[in-house]
Amino acid sequence: MQYDPIKRVLGDVFNKTPFLRRVFYNLLDLLLLRAWHVHKELNVWAAPRKGKEQYILDAGSGFGQYTYYLSSMSNKWSILAVDVKEEQISDSNQFFRAIGRHNVFFKIADLVQLRQPNSYDLILSVDVMEHIEEDVAVFQNFYASLRSGGMLVISTPSDQGGSDVHGGSDTSFIEEHVRDGYNIQEIQAKLRKAGFRKVEARYSYGKPGQVSWRLSMKYPLLMLEVSKLFFVVLPFYYLFTFPVSLVLNWMDVNGKHETGTGLIVKAWK
Repeated sequence: MQYDPIKRVLGDVFNKTPFLRRVFYNLLDLLLLRAWHVHKELNVWAAPRKGKEQYILDAGSGFGQYTYYLSSMSNKWSILAVDVKEEQISDSNQFFRAIGRHNVFFKIADLVQLRQPNSYDLILSVDVMEHIEEDVAVFQNFYASLRSGGMLVISTPSDQGGSDVHGGSDTSFIEEHVRDGYNIQEIQAKLRKAGFRKVEARYSYGKPGQVSWRLSMKYPLLMLEVSKLFFVVLPFYYLFTFPVSLVLNWMDVNGKHETGTGLIVKAWK
């Protein structure tokens, strides 16, 4: 299925007021398991740095929910958020100005070309690399753009069923993906080749997370692809599935998984 048309519909609905956009961010944080895993890593990174100036790049910002989360932690942090989609950049800049977060700026940029040497203490890239063919070039740009000691955090599908691909005959659930998922050793090797001195990777979306993803994301998206009228049905659907998904998300983010359909990767310069 194509994800971008549904994202545009969601954007049209929740961009109407700053209040609705905040509600949207909170819903994404609760429903999206990847947000649980990413927040866990960001909280560890942020703990000793909240009172210090930090420079952060949100590389592939999408709706801007991770920039919102980071900018909520400290007003001493400067955040640049980039994406290739002009409408999302415009909407995000308007929202962040409206709520008075002037330490945040969104701009259009191609990660294959974006290189700002020794500029950032943290680079975050959430569900972006599966959309980019020239991944090694992007990893090299990330490395060059980090300051010494800086950290890169990546969330991306794995080759263990990421993008809902479990065999040779399966096709990616999201048509915009250029790869179905990374092998855990492959992505670590590519990051080391790009120059990173230390790389760690772990699986996310283990068995609890895979069930949660189907309940909270896959089935609703399939319904919306059939007809946008399912927006009316969704609140009643989530009334029954939401509590189950919350428990499954908690189990996934607090467990260790020998395999999983997602990867959380950290690398240091």
